[in-house]
Amino acid sequence: MASENTNSEVGILKEIAELLNEGTELNPILTEVLTRLLHITGLETGWIFLIDEHGNYQLAAKSELPPALSLNDFSPMCRGGCWCVDRYNDGRLNKATNIFECKRIEDAITNNTGATNGLTHHATVPLRAGEEKFGVLNVGSPNKTHFKAEELALLEAVAFQSGTAIKRIKLTQQENELALAAERNRLARDLHDSVNQLLFSLSLTARAGAEMAATPEMKETFAYIQDLAQEAQGEMRALIWQLRPRGLENGIICALAGYAEMLGVRLETNIKGVSSLPGKVEEALWRIGQEALANCKKHSQAEKVKLTLDTTSEMIELRIQDDGCGFNFDPGKELPSLGLKSMQTRASSLGGKLDLHSKPGEGTLIIVKIPI
Repeated sequence: MASENTNSEVGILKEIAELLNEGTELNPILTEVLTRLLHITGLETGWIFLIDEHGNYQLAAKSELPPALSLNDFSPMCRGGCWCVDRYNDGRLNKATNIFECKRIEDAITNNTGATNGLTHHATVPLRAGEEKFGVLNVGSPNKTHFKAEELALLEAVAFQSGTAIKRIKLTQQENELALAAERNRLARDLHDSVNQLLFSLSLTARAGAEMAATPEMKETFAYIQDLAQEAQGEMRALIWQLRPRGLENGIICALAGYAEMLGVRLETNIKGVSSLPGKVEEALWRIGQEALANCKKHSQAEKVKLTLDTTSEMIELRIQDDGCGFNFDPGKELPSLGLKSMQTRASSLGGKLDLHSKPGEGTLIIVKIPI
């Protein structure tokens, strides 16, 4: 019998290892692993929290959660504290453990927010690779109040496999980001060395043609060509800045100030708190700031833009306010342009949000808040 159990566990681990080795997208693969784990172990309910270095968690996968935990798009699972996350964050959760009762289920029963389908307890195990931890795996079944040592050992093996896969996927994503940055730099160099130089030559040729033109009509034509070439040069410089922001190595404020100067926008800056930021956050703020300053140049007719960067240990806030024409905007409706939606998407991708305030004649204020 012991041999049969061992063979069964080996088969489970082999099946899940194959799933993890094939996957490249984190949340879908964790969902598939969780679903498969529950099916082959006979357990009914499970969920996975990914937890960052600041202790913030996100629901990355779930399967067969009871109605009390599923209501309002799983909001009970996305907010508030619980014992397994608390133990993970304070360092007490280092191996597969019986959690005697689920606090989220207890809260649901106390507040009478929905059926719990007999779920009261769950086992929890950290997802880890070596000394690095990534979150927790929780599994349970109706009326099951205790997990045997062999069950916990199996869960711990699956969690270790999952943690190793998470680390692999994260490293792959980092490599892809570095490759993308290198490609952007190469493209920026190519544009500067080829297209930008051709436009500069075209502008000089048109200027010379205008000076040598024999008739007013020809002079006007060459002048028009020169204006078009100079306008295209300006667009090209902006594109090169977007691909490879000169000055970002000296900080986000320096980069945005340089970009504003290139656009011809008068920028007033104010920095509060420590300005050293994680790379992804700085990149997102750079792209958001670019789009906002470009809008100030193209649409708002602003004479001055005020930029404030306020950093705390938990949050960074970027405020960009112009004194331009403004426009009618209803906060209850979706953002009116693709550029603004792109800014919102960049903030949301890092767990942040974007707020927009504008009225005709009163300018526009954009507030971006991102947790760090």
